[in-house]
Amino acid sequence: MIGGGQGAFIGAVHRIAASLDGLYELTAGAFSSDAAKSQATGVLLGLVPGRVYGSYEELITREKQLTAAERVQVISIVTPNYLHFAPAKMALENGFDVILDKPMTFSLAEAKQLQAVAEASGRLLCLTHTYTGYPMVKEARQILAAGTLGPIRKAYVEYPQGWLSSFEEGGANKQAAWRTDPARSGVAGAMGDIGTHAFNLLEYVTGLHVTRLCADINTVVPGRQLDDDGAVLLKLSNGASAVLMASQIAAGEENNVRIRVYGDQGGLEWQQVDANTLQVKWLDRPTEIRRTGTGYVGSFAQHNTRVPAGHPEGYLEAFANLYRNFALSLQARDAGTTASPEALDYPSIADGVRGMAFIENVIASGKSDKKWTEFTV
Repeated sequence: MIGGGQGAFIGAVHRIAASLDGLYELTAGAFSSDAAKSQATGVLLGLVPGRVYGSYEELITREKQLTAAERVQVISIVTPNYLHFAPAKMALENGFDVILDKPMTFSLAEAKQLQAVAEASGRLLCLTHTYTGYPMVKEARQILAAGTLGPIRKAYVEYPQGWLSSFEEGGANKQAAWRTDPARSGVAGAMGDIGTHAFNLLEYVTGLHVTRLCADINTVVPGRQLDDDGAVLLKLSNGASAVLMASQIAAGEENNVRIRVYGDQGGLEWQQVDANTLQVKWLDRPTEIRRTGTGYVGSFAQHNTRVPAGHPEGYLEAFANLYRNFALSLQARDAGTTASPEALDYPSIADGVRGMAFIENVIASGKSDKKWTEFTV
């Protein structure tokens, strides 16, 4: 692991996700650019001191020198955005597969360069867009892919948060400080941090690509350098329209990601606050309530469910599904076999490139006087 030292929220989440199915063992890390802090984290995690490093360069260089049986196989990168590209590039070039937190890089140019590096290296990359890991999100995707609801006409996706309703970056909140800093976060604030999740969820569930957009991007809190609120009108690759909302100044909101998609025969709705439930709404008959862990859900939902019906499959389990599917894909590749479609279902480097394109397109649209702009990658 690179990053994720003491006090880092997302590093702990990654470690829990990796350990949940017994497919990974954390054996080495560069948890901080401060060597002493990195060693202290290694002690807390029970690692051998010689496998705890003071920089990502040292980690990759020294791990590569070990035998194939000893060295790490996958490097998980859980640093702020501006520290994604360089360690990911170095890891791929040196023969390591990579798990990377989102958004993939600091800029679209970096994302496209990283994609070229990955293709040249033959290694794989998993991007942790958590919400695609939920069983009933996968059920929604499978329903729409089967055409059960008819051609998609309309979609709504939203991600409301309230944690940045005040100037949190002015105090001791480290998460707020880097996420609102253009030097560390990139050109976007809310649209990069959570808007990319909403965008990825929309394209994942519908199976469609955004082709055009019209964005209203706002910075509401005085003194903030990046956007903290926005709404986007979207055109999809089949001609359907969609609406995306991402806000970090929706006071009182937590993380209730929500998506609704409508075809000509009905629609469906999923939200994180009730993650085990998928509503399927019909034009001419009562609404269905589909539940995680039941025998009637499709193969993708079944593959990503761990406990019997009625037990919550939550955020950590969804995160762990990405880690597990990536591990199963790597095991199949290394064995010279083909992984199942369910195991191959994790966010890839191509999704990361589109996510970075979303960030740059949506910010450009927000600054433009044009009503509609093309979605370019």
